[in-house]
Amino acid sequence: MATRKLRAISAVATCVVLCVAAAAAAAGRDGDIAEQGGSWTGVISDSMCKLHHESGAEGQDTTDPDCTRDCVKGGSRYVLVAGETVYSIANQDQAQLADHAGLRVVVHGTLRGDVLEVTSVEKAR
Repeated sequence: MATRKLRAISAVATCVVLCVAAAAAAAGRDGDIAEQGGSWTGVISDSMCKLHHESGAEGQDTTDPDCTRDCVKGGSRYVLVAGETVYSIANQDQAQLADHAGLRVVVHGTLRGDVLEVTSVEKAR
């Protein structure tokens, strides 16, 4: 369990560093980053595991939804994994994220750079 917490803390620290670097790079450009509204299909996961969820503590099996929710409770952030692309999600408090954690979904919202502002989430068909 301590290893999982350490990985979660490490993942959060990495995320912060990457976000600061991305913000610094964006600040150096002329104009704003273009916004794109639309929908994206993928899996709601967490920033630590992405699509490679591990089994639970002491060899217990855990589901992808449970792992995603547990990692987020441990400090990880929700992300959308669409193919090879991992999108950060700006509004982590969006209620539908927890409801669809670990599931294949269609996310509606606005993309700014590689960060999604989610307006709604629905289960993919």
